[in-house]
Amino acid sequence: MKRSGKWVPAALVSLACALLAANAALADEPAAHAAGVWQKHDYSFAFMGFTSTYSCDGLADKLKTLLIAAGARADAKSRAGACASGFGRPDKLARADLSFYTLAPDSPNAPADAKRVEGTWRPVNFSVRSPRELAVGDCEVVEQFATAVLPMFTVRNIENHTTCVPHQESGSEINLKFDSFTPTPGAPGHPK
Repeated sequence: MKRSGKWVPAALVSLACALLAANAALADEPAAHAAGVWQKHDYSFAFMGFTSTYSCDGLADKLKTLLIAAGARADAKSRAGACASGFGRPDKLARADLSFYTLAPDSPNAPADAKRVEGTWRPVNFSVRSPRELAVGDCEVVEQFATAVLPMFTVRNIENHTTCVPHQESGSEINLKFDSFTPTPGAPGHPK
């Protein structure tokens, strides 16, 4: 049986192209450990849900938990926004004002005087009782957090299978996973 040698160069070219594409994709992401700089974010979160209602201070507490769990710096602030109901009373249009820092990979565009912190990728999983304060009734808050706040973080490998059924907890599921670029353990600002 006689074989043609033409398949070898074609296979090598295909393999080389695949390796180059893989290296290009990896070049877009920071290495396992890389320098990062803090970026400040201010955001007014307006919660509009069908199933659960929150007081403005209760919403602020829940959002601070999500911020820290997602990798925000430990000094994240979440304050009750302007609400029609008083302190501790549920409000159909609860608001919270967020002020927090996220770690972004160092880049040539970063200010020269910015303090560099060593960062790494950390897996994050939001589900019922992860973090501990999260319950099925928080499904819509997690859903809105994923679309409005999570884009402010440096994340990758997002798997969002959160399903919220309006007006009932039955059938709702919190299932949000991603890798977040955060300070290495022991670095200043590392979430505890």
